[in-house]
Formats: sequence, structure tokens, C-alpha cells
Amino acid sequence: MNQPRRDWKTHGMEGVFLRFILHENRKHKGRLVYDWLLLKARTLGIHGGSAFHGIAGFGRHGVLHEQHFWELAGDLPVEVRFICSENEANKLLDAVEDAGLSLFYVISPARYGVTGVQQTEQAGAMPPVKGEPQ
Repeated sequence: MNQPRRDWKTHGMEGVFLRFILHENRKHKGRLVYDWLLLKARTLGIHGGSAFHGIAGFGRHGVLHEQHFWELAGDLPVEVRFICSENEANKLLDAVEDAGLSLFYVISPARYGVTGVQQTEQAGAMPPVKGEPQ
């Protein structure tokens, strides 16, 4: 049986998988909340995040939201994801509360890394954050 060339369990870094789930049309101070989250995370030094559009979903009120080709976008779910350190996740959650936002979130443990580099080079393999969006 072939053995892996690298011990991936010790190669990566320990952190968290932070997810926010919200409606796509939700705004905060004139900006879409998913965009606000991505920009805020960037200013806090989180190295990456993504927003994913759902095709259907329901929340705590039990209302099913689905996309139909004749409807305009608006109330479909969006999931905003970050893989980061626990400290970075806590800073982002603090910023969300400081902004007065009430958002559903999920935090799960995660191991992450970059292929093609040694474990000791992981932090240097992540590109630096450039610019500070407001």
C-alpha cells in the first residue's frame, strides 16, 4: 500500500472555519452585508474569505426561499466563509457585534495549510494583506 509522502496532520496549521449565513439583499450602512464582512475581514488581516450564493434555503422563521428564473435576486441565502485562526475569528465576531449586526454564524475546528511548502514556511506562503478598505 502506498504511504503518503508527507504527514499532512502535522503539516497544516490549526484554526477555525467561520461561516456566516444571511440573506443576499441584507445591507449595513448602504453596503451588502456579505461585502461588508469580506472587507472587514481583510482589514483585520484575515488572509481570505469567500461568499457563496445558495439556490434555496430557510431560516429560523421557516420560510422557504427559492430562486426562480423570473424573480429578481434578493432573499436567497448567502454563506460567507473564512478559514483563519481562532483569534482572527473572534476579532471578526467582535467587529460584527460592534457594528450592531445580528448574524447567524457557525465556528468549526479546521486544519489548513498550503501544499508545496514545508510546515515551517506556511505563514510566509500566505500572501500579505494589501490596502485597508474602509
